[in-house]
Amino acid sequence: MTPLRRCMQDEMQLRNFSAATQRSYIHYIADFAKHYNTSPSQLGLDEVRNYQLYLLQDRELAPTSVNCFVSAAKFLYLKVLEMPWTDVDFPYAKTPDRLPAVLTAEEVERFFQAIGLLRHRAVLMLCYGSGLRISEACGLQISDIDSARMLVRVREGKGGRDRFSVLSHRMLTILREYWLIERPQKWLFPTTRPDEHIHPGAIQQICRDATRIADIPKRVTPHLLRHSFATHLLENGTDTRVIQVLLGHRRIETTARYTAVTPRSLANVVSPLDQSGTPVKTKLGRPRKNTADAKRPSSTR
Repeated sequence: MTPLRRCMQDEMQLRNFSAATQRSYIHYIADFAKHYNTSPSQLGLDEVRNYQLYLLQDRELAPTSVNCFVSAAKFLYLKVLEMPWTDVDFPYAKTPDRLPAVLTAEEVERFFQAIGLLRHRAVLMLCYGSGLRISEACGLQISDIDSARMLVRVREGKGGRDRFSVLSHRMLTILREYWLIERPQKWLFPTTRPDEHIHPGAIQQICRDATRIADIPKRVTPHLLRHSFATHLLENGTDTRVIQVLLGHRRIETTARYTAVTPRSLANVVSPLDQSGTPVKTKLGRPRKNTADAKRPSSTR
């Protein structure tokens, strides 16, 4: 490990960055250095901007992925290397404001039925049934399942915050069936090594396989299941602030943007055209002139 990477990791740990953020930043900076075959400490703003263009134009990465690199580079140069630059020197790419896809109830059932192993199905059902992030579901411990109060405890979620989410009765039944088969000790979903829990990357691949088997014409990810959880709660009349707590959002604006206006709510809106009592004619004739106006002589100048 190079001294620069060690220094960058130390700075991220001091700021209590999540493990996922640390891996992401290191990944993008390592690719940046590999592209120029030079240590990032020897590169400047011109190389950063040219690399942004390379990611957008040559590799055709999504703007959100390019912005992840920008965040990593900004942290490296401003916080670690302490260069005399500002946030303005690291412009972000404009991201399109697209409506996220949402699974229907029928698609949710087809998706879960396409998952063969019970442990994989249980992890992903927690993403949908409790609104957990994939890293939160994979990192659950046995003691985090509170069957007496029907709650799931999330330890150190995004931002290092603990929270509780709802535990459905169906989910509890599946978890009890899973426990009788697997008998996990500490981690609810351990790997072959009891001291490690299942990796989120493995579940991502399970998502892709189940989507193909279930023949769902959407890109199903654990985060899409989490979004479907929030959207379906909103459609069922759950208060937005309750959804905010369940999702672990710090600000209500994040939840409002996350759930948005649901398709079912839009479908229930009655168009003002349907409220009009005037029947629509299938064929309209040409408007006739007023008889009095037709007999009136035209004015002369």
